[in-house]
Amino acid sequence: MRMPIVEVVDYDPSWPALFDAECALLHRTLGEVAIAIHHIGSTAVPGLAAKPIIDILMEVADLNALDAAAGGMARIGYAAKGEYGIPGRRYFPKGGERRTHHVHAFASGDVGLFRHLAFRDHLRAHPAVARDYGRLKR
Repeated sequence: MRMPIVEVVDYDPSWPALFDAECALLHRTLGEVAIAIHHIGSTAVPGLAAKPIIDILMEVADLNALDAAAGGMARIGYAAKGEYGIPGRRYFPKGGERRTHHVHAFASGDVGLFRHLAFRDHLRAHPAVARDYGRLKR
């Protein structure tokens, strides 16, 4: 099995705009299925080195409704992977071997939502911690 190449690059100031564009596309595709969509992961932390993949956290009222919308996700380039090792999550990568985006979706109230947002917010609020994390990733 071929091991994927993991590339960590310097922060790219275009990442927030790439998230905004994808967020709009997801809202158009999913309509009311998506309650909230957040930019998470290292690309959401200004100045932090990261894999150049936009991580997206989606809050949904009903995972079954999201599962039913998997065809729409496929039409915009996402592959439905189910829980993919994390109970209560739905995972959708985009871009094949050269992934560009990951969507992690959880139902409202799931601890996974809180965990992802808390990690992002902690790194944003503590630049020294973010710098150390970036060095560790490299």
